[in-house]
Amino acid sequence: MMSDISKLIEARNRHISKAMSIAHGSPLHIVKGEMQYLYSSDGSKYLDLVNNVSHVGHCNPVVVNAGQRQMAILNTNSRYLFEGLTDYISRLADTLPADLSVGFLLNSGSEANELAIRLARAYTGNHDIAVIEGAYHGHTGMLIELSPYKFRGPGGKGHPEPWVRVLPIPDSYRRAGNDFLLEAEMTFDRGGNVAGVLVETMLSCAGQIPLPTGYLQGLQDMTKRKGGLLIADEVQVGFGRVGTHMWAFEETGVVPDIVVMGKPIGNGHPMAAVFTTAEIASSFRGMEFFSTFGGNPVSCAIGMAVMDVLEEEELLSKALKHGSQFKNGLDELMKTHDIIGDVRGRGLFLGIELVKNRETLDPAIQEASDFVDNMRDLGVLLSTDGPMHNVIKIKPPMVISQQDIDDTLAKIDLSL
Repeated sequence: MMSDISKLIEARNRHISKAMSIAHGSPLHIVKGEMQYLYSSDGSKYLDLVNNVSHVGHCNPVVVNAGQRQMAILNTNSRYLFEGLTDYISRLADTLPADLSVGFLLNSGSEANELAIRLARAYTGNHDIAVIEGAYHGHTGMLIELSPYKFRGPGGKGHPEPWVRVLPIPDSYRRAGNDFLLEAEMTFDRGGNVAGVLVETMLSCAGQIPLPTGYLQGLQDMTKRKGGLLIADEVQVGFGRVGTHMWAFEETGVVPDIVVMGKPIGNGHPMAAVFTTAEIASSFRGMEFFSTFGGNPVSCAIGMAVMDVLEEEELLSKALKHGSQFKNGLDELMKTHDIIGDVRGRGLFLGIELVKNRETLDPAIQEASDFVDNMRDLGVLLSTDGPMHNVIKIKPPMVISQQDIDDTLAKIDLSL
């Protein structure tokens, strides 16, 4: 008799495109989520270290209850007046610099990044966009063309469109000694004006890379000289993941022209947002903006609940504390495991780069894949990223405990 997993795989293969991959190697039949843990159909419990969407925990009861309550009262579109919309968008605005006071609520980070680019083009009158090598910004047609992670990957064209300028990765480990801002300026100077630069304020798919000191400011300066706007993509690192601030760009002192947020905003409920200045927000010159589901009452209630949990459980300070303890433990493991070439990141946004040789920096690609499989068998879910897929990314739900971290460090030691 065919097992339940075999039946699911057969149905998946019959009805779902092969382009939609399965995570963690051998398929997992996940049937339950509870805060930082996932449970499979065979009763196995997994610590989820990679799901930054369930920001305040899988099925967090505060968030679940808020959505259920609102769903039983009202759910309609944002063309009607209701307190939930204005209260929520005001609360988000209060976390940002004062000038970034006007928000648009949407359903996904892809939608939000696409809107941000539309705004930049409408405001500046320019068309070209700059991005960083290895970046992924969304799955729409335009954003695939803007994402080197996609157009240089399998099935991609291998090269950017003429309107896309790709800046080298400011990787202080693998490309130490390079003048990253000079490289960026040379790329900008190969063409005319730009509408903007779209940049993650900590690089995710490029390899969990924090931006070097002064890089974001320099990028904003040269973008302005080219007539463009700085668009900060906070979809992965926003909402306090860095621990020190609500938004990763705040660490730099730079105020972007547009901020994009998504993933953790709804803790798994499909939500995203774009915030900008009143002047930039009005640049559509009369064309209506509308999202059927963006900013609906249920989404706003869920978003408010996520903010409540962040504040009431002091998850920013916990991210700073637990992230520091995690990184310190990984630094200690690096002393005894030569395959660890670099440990980087801040808060609960960390990366471990695996190399075959610390001098040549040859990427340990197969070893990274094997490591992820080993950790899955030990009850910890991780994944690889980076241009060579040799970086282990760590970005768990913010409710992870110190015991989880200690257990994971012991399992990493054993696995390596």
